[in-house]
Amino acid sequence: MMTSYQSKNTATSDFDEKGWVRHINKTLHEELPEELDFNVVVFTVPKSLMACDRSSYVPQQVSMGPYHFLDHDVLEMEKYKIDAAKIFQKQIKSPSLTFDHLVQQIKAVESKIRISHDRPLKLSCDTLALMLAIDSAFLLEFLKIYAVKEGRLVAAAISSKMSHLVDLQGKKSSHNALLRDLLMLENQIPLFILKTMLQSQFSSPEVSDETLLAMLMGLSKDVSPFKTSTLLGQTSKTYQQLDSFAHLLDYLFRAIVPEMEGEHAGGEEIIIQQEVEEEKAAAAAITFEHSSHVKEAFGKVWGMVRKVNVFKKLTSSRSVKALMKMPLDLVAKVPGVDKLKDPIEKLFFSGEEKDEENPENSDSDKAPLIEEITIPSVTDLARAGITFVPSHDGISSISFDPKTATLSLPVVCLDINSEVVLRNLVAYEACRAKGPLVLARYTEFMNGIVDTEEDAMVLISKGIIVSQLKSQAEVASLWNGMDKSVRLTKVQFLDEVIEGVNEYYSQRWKVKAIKFARAYIFGSWKLLTFMATIMLLSMVALQAFCSVYTCSRWFTDIVLENETGKN
Repeated sequence: MMTSYQSKNTATSDFDEKGWVRHINKTLHEELPEELDFNVVVFTVPKSLMACDRSSYVPQQVSMGPYHFLDHDVLEMEKYKIDAAKIFQKQIKSPSLTFDHLVQQIKAVESKIRISHDRPLKLSCDTLALMLAIDSAFLLEFLKIYAVKEGRLVAAAISSKMSHLVDLQGKKSSHNALLRDLLMLENQIPLFILKTMLQSQFSSPEVSDETLLAMLMGLSKDVSPFKTSTLLGQTSKTYQQLDSFAHLLDYLFRAIVPEMEGEHAGGEEIIIQQEVEEEKAAAAAITFEHSSHVKEAFGKVWGMVRKVNVFKKLTSSRSVKALMKMPLDLVAKVPGVDKLKDPIEKLFFSGEEKDEENPENSDSDKAPLIEEITIPSVTDLARAGITFVPSHDGISSISFDPKTATLSLPVVCLDINSEVVLRNLVAYEACRAKGPLVLARYTEFMNGIVDTEEDAMVLISKGIIVSQLKSQAEVASLWNGMDKSVRLTKVQFLDEVIEGVNEYYSQRWKVKAIKFARAYIFGSWKLLTFMATIMLLSMVALQAFCSVYTCSRWFTDIVLENETGKN
């Protein structure tokens, strides 16, 4: 270690070159420390994610482990953690075993603890061991409510001193606040420490492990957004199986995210995602470059036409407006043309002032996010004839059947904890670096199809989203807010679904009609500009003619005669 030199600036004359050479030569001849067969399991949240929503990754109530040990916001909870440690000490089975002995056992695996964290821990061995023992005691006391729910413990096992913090029903705001903190990526305690602590309260390691596994299962059932029929540990509750989990968040992640193996893994990283999206945006800009000329030309023509006195008079009466709307109402009943009714009505029969004052309200002018998957929204897919069907088998059940136009999506339950849980699961997936980012791809997929409240309402009505949030707007905001990924990867089964949906959607005749209009109508900007010029000249000629023959009065008389005849 270059401890004595790392604080000095190598660019200054104070740098001791000879001393640095001696130090490096000495270090190179030292033996490497023994490598432990253990991986990093507690990670730091990537800066790109932390910058998006810091409150979802930094504990607000209670810290677990060394990363937020001295944060100002969590110091008030230290008193309750000390109380939990006292309660835990009273429940130790062996009279010869004390809380201090547990601290010594944690000190014995100091190297393993330090290696399990992805950044150096500056705490001394004594401080680190005592802090982890106290935090583990508090965490295990909190998790007892889930062992009670799973039938492994009786309700009396929960101390009354913890009753104001924990809740068997999970309705207390304090309970949910703690729950969110305990599932944050930087707030995890390695599971082997929890095992060591809990074994002191049971007669055998097997019973202790079964209780801990019940805690994990109960927690997963409570907070998992996906209510699948099976959970990890239901088939074989063994010591070896429990050893395979890193911490609470790891258990929850592996209970939710399917393992991708073989050809279905598809973990190729999309290195040039941003470049691809920029190329698409450039192509779209070229496609509509000439249509802007059409809009500009018609805008100018329409502005001049609106100033023509005869046109104002002709369109001022209700009768004339009614006559002009009749063919529009008939045309609007024709499939595929009905979408033109609203724009035409806004053009001819509503004030343009509001649109001119608020041009930013047009959703069509907003550029899509770079991270957002290119796929139509739920409402657009529904209009194209695609049916949404709920599935209870988790993310792996996402599929699309083009023959029946059926898109199967997993049932996802959203509550006040869901966003924090999902964000930290996505961050953990990105940090553990094992296979493709399945959960991240799923959240990007949901972000792609859920754009508005209407999209959320459709999925809620189909039973795909079970929401305990206040409104559909919060549901849409949750998915739209999760638009940042550390990196994007291809997940084969999800990408096949996206490709199938897009292919089906693009082949629908309504979509083809819109594409045709964009390519051949808006693209023919020279012809349309010429037609707009002819229209302008015609209106000017009509203005000159009517200034001599008062045709507005003549036209009104005809309308009145028609109305009289009908009556």
